[in-house]
Amino acid sequence: MIETITRTDDSIVQIQARARRSTGICPGCGQRSSRLHSRYRRSLADAPVGGQPVRIVLSVRRFFCPNTGCERRTFAEQIDGLTRRHGRRSVPLRQTLTTIGLFLAGRAGARLARQLAVPVSRMTLLRLVRSLPDRVPGETTAIGVDDFALCRGHVYGTILIDMHTHQPVDVLPDRTADTLTEWLQQRTGVQTVCRDRAGAYAEGGRAGAPDATQVADRWHLWHNLTEAVEKTVTSHRAELAPPPETDHSDQIEGVALASVPQPAAQDEGQQVEARLVTRTRERFAAVQQYRRRGDSITAIGRELELDRRTVRRFANAESLEELLTTTRARESLLDAYKPYLHQRFNSGHTDAAALTSEIKELGYRGSAKTVRRYLQPFRATLTAPPPLPMPPSVRQVTGWLTRHPDSLNEDERLDLKQVLNRSQPLATTHQQVHEFADILTNRRGHRIQEWMRQVQTSGCAALRSFASGLANDLDAVIAGLTLEYSSGAVEGNVNRIKTIKRQMYGRASFDLLRKRILNPA
Repeated sequence: MIETITRTDDSIVQIQARARRSTGICPGCGQRSSRLHSRYRRSLADAPVGGQPVRIVLSVRRFFCPNTGCERRTFAEQIDGLTRRHGRRSVPLRQTLTTIGLFLAGRAGARLARQLAVPVSRMTLLRLVRSLPDRVPGETTAIGVDDFALCRGHVYGTILIDMHTHQPVDVLPDRTADTLTEWLQQRTGVQTVCRDRAGAYAEGGRAGAPDATQVADRWHLWHNLTEAVEKTVTSHRAELAPPPETDHSDQIEGVALASVPQPAAQDEGQQVEARLVTRTRERFAAVQQYRRRGDSITAIGRELELDRRTVRRFANAESLEELLTTTRARESLLDAYKPYLHQRFNSGHTDAAALTSEIKELGYRGSAKTVRRYLQPFRATLTAPPPLPMPPSVRQVTGWLTRHPDSLNEDERLDLKQVLNRSQPLATTHQQVHEFADILTNRRGHRIQEWMRQVQTSGCAALRSFASGLANDLDAVIAGLTLEYSSGAVEGNVNRIKTIKRQMYGRASFDLLRKRILNPA
């Protein structure tokens, strides 16, 4: 019952009130008592009104507990929905601040609270979030599992999602098979485990829920296929460009094209590529030799003067061709600006430094030395030949092969048709990609084994490797290409975790991060 409302000298709205009921309920035994022990005043901060802070001065009674077997002799009354034991803020205000903490964490939440006329420190908000009770996972028949970075490249956790409600179920402190196994063994009724193609989750799912159906995510299957297609296109990059036309009748300002020195970009690019291939081959042989001898990654890097990540890449490569595919995929930073350089050079602007400044304004990120080396062969005649037509890039062709045909415009369809006419392996790959897309989009998982046999017979090396990987996880792949489950909800929650981490500047401990993940505001 409100008795008075006043405004203090420090602009705080003060409300004096007391409870209406004549009795209180003991929190220990639940019995009601009317035997009064004493009275005292209690001050509570409440939610602001009209931008003004509010303080409730509450007249509180203390009662004797009538139950002689209760551990409490006396107890103070609490008003439902307003007070809690030892609380200096009202329940509505505490809920408001907790919600601010869940949304914005410490510093940003404290700034917002000040604007709302309830100034609190960032640590207060974090304590309110941490005080939330642990969420008890409910029973679910289908879960989605994926990892997320606590410290990228070093420490990872695991998020578990209810695939029916798309809400987080639990967060695990690592991404090992043993941790997932233990979590699944403590819960019965899990019939479906949706995952990516990570081996640890596959092993943990089999050990923790042996009767559950494992479902490989369709997005990851398509992503793996796209990577295989990119490797295939890279290995046939020489076939992307149209064959050069040899027409010696063309003249440029009276100089025959045949007489113009043209050791330019293509020869230089081939020389650079040859050097990279040679270096890659030598490093691969050396790293593999040290690994067979039993040396560690760090020791090999120290011996060969290479970064540990480079050594690990060479040590983990299954074959030299896998490394060469990446090496051959490199393209010159100058390629897109060669037509402009030819035009400016033929118009009399031959200063390499000035031309470098011009193309840097257009987006060039290389050095003047590269431009100077490229223009050097043209200085004998002061005439640059017509630039060779730019072939489509590996990424462009990969996109044409893996995108839906209806999304390609007329020019892209024509360019793709020309590439496929020049390269029979890419034409075969194009057909196999479309067959896999039909299996995936229409969920015809029963056809995947036939597709795999066809690829093993006529596919390129990268696609054969992809098919072999599918065979190692065949049951989950068939389920992923048949059932309706998809890990899209899991990936969405992983993106939400990234947002939460950025709000806390990546410095929050695991317990606070877990509270914010499992208690969506």
